[in-house]
Amino acid sequence: MTGPRDIQRRLAARIKETRKGKGLSLDAVAKLSGVSRSMLSQIERGESSPTVATLWNLTQALQVDFAGLLDAETTGAGAVLDVMRAERTPSIDSRGDGCRILILSPPEEAGKHEVYDIHFKARGALVSEPHRQGCREQLTVLEGELTVTCDEQSTLARAGDTVRYAADRPHAIRAGGARARALLVVHDP
Repeated sequence: MTGPRDIQRRLAARIKETRKGKGLSLDAVAKLSGVSRSMLSQIERGESSPTVATLWNLTQALQVDFAGLLDAETTGAGAVLDVMRAERTPSIDSRGDGCRILILSPPEEAGKHEVYDIHFKARGALVSEPHRQGCREQLTVLEGELTVTCDEQSTLARAGDTVRYAADRPHAIRAGGARARALLVVHDP
């Protein structure tokens, strides 16, 4: 029979194994999940039992489901197909004003090659400080219109248009009076 302590030990081992299997540091998972590095470390050592909310954030960051963390076999490693269902796609709702950012790229690509699906409300905006030197972004408008500004240059992009720009300078993406949607690819060499 499996007791609570066995489940906690298995969960701790699986979180650590999954994180390492995806090549992620504690800091990277902390950033992706919103769970502090120290809390994540305690969970991985079996010293703390995560709340449901914390576990949910970790499963989203690691792109595994609850059951996957408790399965006896390793999940994800060597899989031919890695599917992220729409309802499980992680999102960032705390950045920008009037926009929802869905994270499409795998966690191990954080800080290197990131892909986002951004949904803008009317007059929504995503204003960014310069990223690291050499970072570039490519924005493809899927629906509506967006104004892209880099330094002091601006352009209006409509559905189907793609704008590429240096993201190591101040930049912003703004919707006009209607909703808009775009695919953003960030490449940080």
